[in-house]
Amino acid sequence: MCMERTTIAGVQVSRVGLGTWAIGGQEWGTVADDVAVATCLGALERGINLIDTAPIYGRGRSEEIVGKAMRAHGRREDFFIATKCGLEWNERGVFTNSTGKRLRGEIEGSLRRMGTDYIDLYQVHWPDTRTPVAEVAALLSEFQREGKVRALGVSNFSVAQMGEFRAAAPLASNQLPYNIFDRGIECRAHGGCCAHGESLLAWCSANGVAILCYSPLCRSLLAGRVTRGMKFEAGDIRNRDPKFQEPRFSQYITAVERLAALAKERYGKTVLELAARWVLDRPGVSVALWGARRQEQLDAVAGVLGWNLDADAMAEIDRIVKESVTDPIGPEYLKPKEREM
Repeated sequence: MCMERTTIAGVQVSRVGLGTWAIGGQEWGTVADDVAVATCLGALERGINLIDTAPIYGRGRSEEIVGKAMRAHGRREDFFIATKCGLEWNERGVFTNSTGKRLRGEIEGSLRRMGTDYIDLYQVHWPDTRTPVAEVAALLSEFQREGKVRALGVSNFSVAQMGEFRAAAPLASNQLPYNIFDRGIECRAHGGCCAHGESLLAWCSANGVAILCYSPLCRSLLAGRVTRGMKFEAGDIRNRDPKFQEPRFSQYITAVERLAALAKERYGKTVLELAARWVLDRPGVSVALWGARRQEQLDAVAGVLGWNLDADAMAEIDRIVKESVTDPIGPEYLKPKEREM
């Protein structure tokens, strides 16, 4: 099945992108370099040219893996590399930091780790509330003029913050959490909405800002591999995710079981295929980021392409979630701390 395509900043990219948080090897368990590189190359073989990474993933290791994959492939232009900036870490945790000194160091570090002289899409990972957005945008615009960056994006930014960014520099994209369970970007009453009650999803669609969705399978909850009562390895980030703690865990698993039955009966599909297709079929969504540690985890991508969910199925999905998950919670636990003064 042919990969679906969209356009970001004038470049054709795959609608399924490879998310490389997991291959960083810290929050999701270790993965050998050769296996991680093979995963990146396997994505390209399946028509996935957008690879999303960040310095925070494995504390630089994910970007190093992406660089090794590009060198092994031999054609840098076949990849659309999206990486990020604006986070720092120490023994006390992860903090936002978009000061000029931090960002200048970060871009040079990312270019060095990946062994490339340009980044296709450079995204501010989280807003730094201590640094004016316009100041951050102006600096990133400098990187663009220097040829180090081809397009600028943000991640986890509100409507108001995107507006401030666009006043200072062109904005190509916003990367946001979105899946069957996490729908904050749809909500008109959500903290990320503008004064007129416009949702993030609607604002981006109306203003030509591409939406890249992270966690479309909700930390594998919607992948069909997580079972009732399942325990995770030490260091697995899901041990800190409230969705995977009782009593919520059982509620979400009940929803997954019912969604799996719907997928099989109506479409002959798995719950993973249903969940990924749901994201791609939402109006305004450009790309769904597919996390994988091993290339065989990309085999299911083919089953997501070439079909669509009808209105009745969309409504049934909404009903299942509402009935099954009586105490929902979003991905707020992922938010980093404000930087230290």
